[in-house]
Amino acid sequence: MYKSNDMRLCQFKFKLPEELIAQFPASYRDEARMLVLHRKSGEIEHKLLPELVQYFDEGDLFVFNDTKVFPARLWGHKEKTHALIEVFLLRELNHKTRYWDVLVDPARKIRIGNKITFDDDPAIVAEVIDNTTSRGRTFRFLTDYDNEEFVPRLYALGSAPLPKYIRRPMDEETQAKYEEVFRDQPVKEMDTERYQTIFADKIGAVAAPAAGLHFSKQLLKRMEIQGIETTFLTSHMSLGIFKEIDVEDLTKNKMESEQIILSEQMADAVNKAHENQRRICAVGTEVMRAMEHVAGTNGLLKPYDGWTNKFIFPPYNFSVANSFFVNFYMPQSSQLLMVAAFAGYEETMHAYEVAVNEGYRFGDYGDSMLIVD
Repeated sequence: MYKSNDMRLCQFKFKLPEELIAQFPASYRDEARMLVLHRKSGEIEHKLLPELVQYFDEGDLFVFNDTKVFPARLWGHKEKTHALIEVFLLRELNHKTRYWDVLVDPARKIRIGNKITFDDDPAIVAEVIDNTTSRGRTFRFLTDYDNEEFVPRLYALGSAPLPKYIRRPMDEETQAKYEEVFRDQPVKEMDTERYQTIFADKIGAVAAPAAGLHFSKQLLKRMEIQGIETTFLTSHMSLGIFKEIDVEDLTKNKMESEQIILSEQMADAVNKAHENQRRICAVGTEVMRAMEHVAGTNGLLKPYDGWTNKFIFPPYNFSVANSFFVNFYMPQSSQLLMVAAFAGYEETMHAYEVAVNEGYRFGDYGDSMLIVD
């Protein structure tokens, strides 16, 4: 048995059959399966998502992330050679000069001074002005569009920034299954709608808050009728959540920084629930990280607008949320490590073993897991 203070990355490796990685969402948001883990007893239950409300009472609080994903993945061509280039928008650096931080693939073909054109809008051209990392570049977009028109035009070129593990070889069988569920809706339109929470409000994320994707208007209404309260923080998720951890010694891992915003109203709602000893449920690992970054030693929050690179792994004492709603994550991922820190290492890995054996779907479009006491 591993000691809790001697956690290594290799301990979070498990065999995940590729067919369990969800390539498409369920036909309806709240149709996913839900594994319920009672962290004190280790008991596991198999439920459906609408049964979530059975575990909460009037006055309990759900904390959601209201970030909005922008269509960050674009395809262009290198000027002159016409080589196909994937451009992944990370963040706008300067609105006036139209400087953007991006990733490019294949990076070896893209150097300072190169230009990239986009077939769907020849009026937009990207010029490489700096190398930031092996794949990172700074782009200056050249266009006659004014500043207010440019960003919507740029977003119109893009598609939902799905994680790389969603590959979708659309053979006849896969296409038939897709059409059976989503009928005549094109795949791009489906992703534009479903890779976004229904309460998405503040644009700035390049990855969806996956746990929040499960919540439909109907489910939120059922929660409201039962007296379950909700509040929102903003965590603009970066690609860092998908970055592979490359060190065995977890104390040496570095997370990418993400912008988080906790309003006074949100902090007050959490503090009230905390003081009244109500159940506080963090929906998604990014919500948990944001609250833990801001929390004082008394478990109370204060308003905050800044950045966090907090990395949570076992052992860790959580001070705010006492329940956790999450998806099923990839082996050795930072999200899995946080779940194990909350639920317990052995309890989490056993639950994941059960989930694999029971055919639960993994990833952003996958099934859900509720962790309660």
